[in-house]
Amino acid sequence: MKLSENTPKIYVGTYGMYNNGSLYGKWFDLSDYTDTEEFLRDCYEYHRNEFFSNGCRPELMFQDWENIPDMLISESSLHENAFKYFEAISEMDDDSADAFQIYCTQIVNWPYNGNDLSETLEGFQESYQGYFGKGNDPKTDFAYQYIEDTGLLSGAPESLERYFDYEAYGRDLFLEGYSEYEGYVFIDQ
Repeated sequence: MKLSENTPKIYVGTYGMYNNGSLYGKWFDLSDYTDTEEFLRDCYEYHRNEFFSNGCRPELMFQDWENIPDMLISESSLHENAFKYFEAISEMDDDSADAFQIYCTQIVNWPYNGNDLSETLEGFQESYQGYFGKGNDPKTDFAYQYIEDTGLLSGAPESLERYFDYEAYGRDLFLEGYSEYEGYVFIDQ
């Protein structure tokens, strides 16, 4: 997995150490691993001195993390599809990666909706229209792009075109058919 400066990292300690007043642990850079199993194996190897006499492994505690969406991590677990997600976003530009996270968390509730990542990516590619948050009103900016792309006003006299209310048309587009989250626009599914 090759990612930018936004590499996912986890500070891994154990509940046993924490309960004894220690935050002893290590930052693990997830770009060093290909899957969850390999990552966990390394975590247990790092904390090997805490194996109990009965052979039980220590309970890992993810005390801090960076660049990992909350949908994939909690204090005691990393979702089994986390590395597939990281691989998918590593192939996207920053706007698309941010939009994909919004799509997963706010639109389709992945990974908890039962769909696999390939289905989710396919739905995202069909739904995502782009980032329009650079101006004052993403809905109006999208309306300009939509009208240009569809040729809605092509053939209309220029004198009539300048009276077209892009802001109102943008509002209407988002009443039914489109949604906007933080400047990212999606077709409703």
